[in-house]
Amino acid sequence: MRHAVTAVTGHRLPGRTPGLHLSDDGRRQAEQVARRLARLPRVAAVYTSPLERARETAAPIARARSLGLRVERGLSELDIGAWTGITLARARRKREWKTVQQHPSGFRFPGGESFPEMQARMTSTLADLVARHPGATLVAVSHADPIKAAAAQALGTPLDLFQRIVIAPASVTAIAYGPGGPVVLTVNSADGDLGWLARP
Repeated sequence: MRHAVTAVTGHRLPGRTPGLHLSDDGRRQAEQVARRLARLPRVAAVYTSPLERARETAAPIARARSLGLRVERGLSELDIGAWTGITLARARRKREWKTVQQHPSGFRFPGGESFPEMQARMTSTLADLVARHPGATLVAVSHADPIKAAAAQALGTPLDLFQRIVIAPASVTAIAYGPGGPVVLTVNSADGDLGWLARP
């Protein structure tokens, strides 16, 4: 799932900026998604990106399950390097913005990651988590672009089309990983009952 909202969500590109916490609305969203996920039986572990906004979103989920919170670096936000902290309006004025939107597989953020590197990191991390907990249900709290990249890979969607996937704050994306390959159960689920995910 994606972390809940902060004061800059939708206005600024925080990247991996440290010290960015959830807003009051974000804390409410985190509690709400913990209640939604409470319908899932037998969650084996709750993993989170190391960034504060993700850890603060994951904390109520782990607390409701009496589980420790496991920090996993591979779930971290896309490293946007020199773009860290700029406003979304300024990013859209950059000549590279069209490439970011239409040909992300060919773009590397100056001083940061490329989109293919981020996708490889995220999908490899998820594969490692699945291998650690075979057959179990896991919660992994991450960020919009890494979740979009993982969903695109699971759907068989080329990375250059992954910007067509929307991942809202505090939304749930569920993927079942099995011997026959991934099965995408839901993408960007922002409200409603998730109990059906527990049914075979």
